[in-house]
Amino acid sequence: MSKVPPIILNNGVEMPQLGFGVWQVPDAEAETAVATALEAGYRSIDTAAVYGNEEGTGKAVARSDVPREDLFVTTKLWNSDQGYDATLRAFDTSLSKLGLDYVDLYLIHWPTPARDRYVDTYKAFEKLHADGRVRAIGVSNFLPEHLERLIGETSVVPAVNQIELHPHLQQHAAREYHAEQGIATEAWSPLGSGKGILEVPAIVAIARKHGRTPAQVVLRWHLQLGNVVIPKSVTPSRIQENIDVFGFSLDAEDLAAISALNEDRRIGPDPAEFNAG
Repeated sequence: MSKVPPIILNNGVEMPQLGFGVWQVPDAEAETAVATALEAGYRSIDTAAVYGNEEGTGKAVARSDVPREDLFVTTKLWNSDQGYDATLRAFDTSLSKLGLDYVDLYLIHWPTPARDRYVDTYKAFEKLHADGRVRAIGVSNFLPEHLERLIGETSVVPAVNQIELHPHLQQHAAREYHAEQGIATEAWSPLGSGKGILEVPAIVAIARKHGRTPAQVVLRWHLQLGNVVIPKSVTPSRIQENIDVFGFSLDAEDLAAISALNEDRRIGPDPAEFNAG
């Protein structure tokens, strides 16, 4: 049984609040990593076409004893496949690689504003949703300005926006806008990059106070903010550690200390300028 509580998306679909990400996991390793995660109790798996590991991810899902209806599988459309017809073709390719009949969440990976195709792309997403091939549709790395245009020109409010979010980039304005629109905020790179955030004295002190690891403290912070979170690891002990975050709570003092760490500092690209792929 999974111990991860769900959040209810704006269309009524339940999504586990904590999932397993496979960014930068080679396809040959993805099957083992995802299988380990499923055994540890994860029920949400986040992949993407550009990660090149949809096949390995799908093999782990197929091998698992967990019923398909108990799993939540997310994949994402890459930038070069934006546009209505190209999106439909790319989705077919992803579904085939995953070996699935449907996915639970399909995301536009980046807005790539210079292409100006994300509205037409999302209209293809709406068709996939209407056809029952995707249970929920959303976006990734969209700024409020992109979301505002999308909501104004389409008929389905995105269920999720997956954005870079960690203690050094807390995304207050984006989270507030998402809440106003009924969009769930999902955090990628939730622990930051490298060991930087996990070595911050305030985080280390909170971890010591609760008898937990710094990573567990940061993941717990996300959960208490209401974020969906998808930590990534290929190390079995870390995979287990990252899901073991439901037996303690951060208090107001802890939350204030982490809130004070915000620097509005990105690790990844700026969505207003990123048009690669």
